[in-house]
Amino acid sequence: MYYSFPDNFWWGSASSALQTEGAREGETTWDHWFSREPNRFHNGVGPQQTSTFYEHWKTDIALLKQLNHNSFRTSISWARLIPDGIGEVNPQAVTFYNQVIDELLAQGITPFINLFHFDMPMAMQEIGGWENREVVAAYARYAQICFELFGDRVNHWFTFNEPIVPVEGGYLYDFHYPNVVDFRRAATVAYHTVLAHAEAVRAFRAGNHAGEIGIVLNLTPSYPRSQNPADLKAAHIADLMFNRSFLDPVLKGEYPQDLVALLKSYDQLPACQPGDSELIAQGKIDLLGINYYQPRRVKCRDSAVNPDAPFMPEWFFDSYEMPGRKMNPYRGWEIYEPGIYDILVNLRDNYANPRCFISENGMGVENEQRFIENGQINDQYRIDFISEHLKWLHKGISEGCNCLGYHMWTFIDNWSWCNAYKNRYGFVQLDLATQQRTIKKSGEWFAATAQNNGFTRE
Repeated sequence: MYYSFPDNFWWGSASSALQTEGAREGETTWDHWFSREPNRFHNGVGPQQTSTFYEHWKTDIALLKQLNHNSFRTSISWARLIPDGIGEVNPQAVTFYNQVIDELLAQGITPFINLFHFDMPMAMQEIGGWENREVVAAYARYAQICFELFGDRVNHWFTFNEPIVPVEGGYLYDFHYPNVVDFRRAATVAYHTVLAHAEAVRAFRAGNHAGEIGIVLNLTPSYPRSQNPADLKAAHIADLMFNRSFLDPVLKGEYPQDLVALLKSYDQLPACQPGDSELIAQGKIDLLGINYYQPRRVKCRDSAVNPDAPFMPEWFFDSYEMPGRKMNPYRGWEIYEPGIYDILVNLRDNYANPRCFISENGMGVENEQRFIENGQINDQYRIDFISEHLKWLHKGISEGCNCLGYHMWTFIDNWSWCNAYKNRYGFVQLDLATQQRTIKKSGEWFAATAQNNGFTRE
């Protein structure tokens, strides 16, 4: 069967500043954490050892062109542009980002620019990070500077990538700095992130900038173990906490009332100030980026909560391993292609069918060198992964879902947080020792798919 996509469909990939650029003038939380605890990073590889996009941007963009990208998402590093987060703008960073944007446009590739991809300037974290409203104001200033510097050429802006992840990693589950485990502080970080998003949207609108502004959310459908009311309630609460806590504010301009009521009943609501609700209502977006990797399988708790235990989301649900599930053993994630369709249908039916696109979808594999054939990685598993997701994406579009594109994570094998280079995700293989780039079989397949605006699949 041939799967054809709409005209002007966005074919491309996604990346981030911190994971690709290399060393910068301003220290981030990742630089600081690595300097303190390098043992927390796979093979002791930190954020300085990236795919050197800062030096190789021109040849890398030529590779994007070779892969027939018509669009590409990356981010601006707040710490590179404004090293202390609030002070002087770094002119070298302005030059660099101008060059990248101009070269993308010269190659016929539309830049999608994200403002925050987990790279908090350490100077901002030292005064409390997203727990401090001064950092919200600093971020709003940074966003406005970006709009003024680059908005004449950038028509697709995103305020945050996966804002739930710093909440989970930094304040619930200890896999991001500052390694706090405290739900109330996590809720404050999430709430202030929504305020920061809304401040950036308000600044964008006030500046009458061309184009559109959105956010990128990692949406993880919550599937109940059964239709038993207890399992359904568990899945609903998981959805409230991990999806709708950001999805509702940015699409509806308000929080779900049942989430507010739940947190209030456990005395976990963050502190609000006069005018917050009006600000959040101004944060409604033009375009939603959807990162989809895995489903969340949920069941009701089988055991009582220890009344002396700290409040956590898992008070309300347990994870459930579905029998027969398909897994990516290297990342430990379930592969469930229909989830991408379910997300789109939910947006169509419950959120007025917003303009959206798949901003990330990907498969990380360890030790890919073992699949080299005639000098090229034969990653047929990645082609199968992409094409199966695209089949379900095509089904959603054919049923009226307003999805405008598909971006793969990622263009080139890059540094990936605590996993460093353990799992490779790229269309392009990176040799860390020589920095040589080699297109994988999946890159050739994607280039043909983008060129044909579709593909054949049984």
